[in-house]
Amino acid sequence: MSYEVQLTESYFPAQSDRTIRKVTLGEQLRETTKRYPEKIALVEIDIDGLTGRSWTYRELLSTSETLALALAGRFTPGERITAWSPNTPEWVIIEFACALAGIVIVTANPALQFRELRYVIEQSGSVALFLVDEYRGNPMREIGIEACDGLGAVREIIDLNDLEKIPNSAEPARSLPTVDCNDPAMIQYTSGTTGFPKGAVLSHQSLLNNARFYADRLEVSADHVWANIMPMFHTSGCGMVTLGCVQTGCKMLIVKLFDPNVVCRIIEEHRVSTILGVPTMLVALLEALQKEPVDVSSLKDFSSGGAMVAPELIRNIQRVFSCRFSTLYGQTETSPVITQNFPDDSIDNVCHTIGQPLPQTEVSIRCLESNKVVGLDGVGEICVRAYCNMIGYHDNPEATKDAIDDNGWLHTGDLGTMDARGYVRITGRVKDMIIRGGENMFPTEIENILMEHPNIAEVAVVGIPDETWGEVIGCFFRTEDSKPISVRILHDFCRDHLSPQKTPTIWCRVDEFPMTGSRKIQKFVIRDQFLDGVYDPLPME
Repeated sequence: MSYEVQLTESYFPAQSDRTIRKVTLGEQLRETTKRYPEKIALVEIDIDGLTGRSWTYRELLSTSETLALALAGRFTPGERITAWSPNTPEWVIIEFACALAGIVIVTANPALQFRELRYVIEQSGSVALFLVDEYRGNPMREIGIEACDGLGAVREIIDLNDLEKIPNSAEPARSLPTVDCNDPAMIQYTSGTTGFPKGAVLSHQSLLNNARFYADRLEVSADHVWANIMPMFHTSGCGMVTLGCVQTGCKMLIVKLFDPNVVCRIIEEHRVSTILGVPTMLVALLEALQKEPVDVSSLKDFSSGGAMVAPELIRNIQRVFSCRFSTLYGQTETSPVITQNFPDDSIDNVCHTIGQPLPQTEVSIRCLESNKVVGLDGVGEICVRAYCNMIGYHDNPEATKDAIDDNGWLHTGDLGTMDARGYVRITGRVKDMIIRGGENMFPTEIENILMEHPNIAEVAVVGIPDETWGEVIGCFFRTEDSKPISVRILHDFCRDHLSPQKTPTIWCRVDEFPMTGSRKIQKFVIRDQFLDGVYDPLPME
């Protein structure tokens, strides 16, 4: 049930109906194991949707502790290792093993290419890379070896699928170190407006409590079955779902690859009750069910965020699955959930708001010019002050200072409003960011790559509205001396240096850009002109 408040300005005080627990990830796994030692904790769903290995909570803890001792014999508390892999049980095991050993996990998208991966490893100061051989055609071992070449800090490259060999390859520690709940547990990289990703450092306490508050609001219990279709390299997969499951004692299916037909089948086969997915995933599930109906009556709760969730999509999900729906909002820097709808919220609240703040979370809407709280329903920047805020950006004090003001308010870069009940709505973005299928893309990173091409004189990357993805990436470019250039060449140039999802899908040549008085490209004008038909997309030759 929602909080009964009557606000007079756009400030929501922290609600204390839930307590902030001072525990680490490892301590939480031990607590849950005491309650449910023989209950199934983790089930592997392979790339074809087949059920693989499984672990009880007792087995998951035992495996994690054995690996933690081996890791503690090789790495010291506070050192960082990069995990580069798709969703596998080993990802879950390394997450808890590192937590028990006081080692910080740096998460990396398995689609990264050489330059992107090397940056993450080097900027984080990782001392080891845990990877798999390949995934979906991406030669990860080959790229990983190349990315680590010449990085003096990297001592080892380890096959994540061969974790059982680690305890036998070196002398394990005799005991595990003391880990504090305020210690860093993870570094998660977010694309930066300067073109350089920033590593948000998240603590044990922030990740655990945030996942618990999120799962509590969904009313998840130990008898639920949660299909984890979200990537483990993101706070949604390794935080919200994994840590939500462990704290409630429910069963988690770790799904290696999101395939809507596979997910529909496992809902039927495993009687799945709970799913978190970005809007594009939900659209794909509806389309799969329309082509090949299966029994999805076990589904109790869908939750979604990461992009605006269309009201019609919410209504269709509720109609087809006969389940509840919870819209949420957050970002990596807040571990990640800030606001969320309640199960008994009206359809209007679920469709048109992002809910009320989670427990123990202050949220305010602040004027961009004065940083003062705006009046009710006034538009301003959504700001957060809470236990869930990141420790800071790794080795980037300037970016940290820009994100978190002197009063402890983290500025999200998103514009929104708040009503007298404390329900928040998203209205736009301060940051120059594109949200494609729930994943943040920062234009500057893509623009910087394209500007390295010798024929490109000027470029602007803009988000273009799309019914399926929310937004897609549009590239508007001008060449040196108006020389002709093939879109295929630019497309392939991007693919050689960036992950596939960062490659533009719309390409337009322009003779000149709309500019501000200070000669800055007006991207909002470009976007509007494209929608008005001023620019014609070029074909992929």
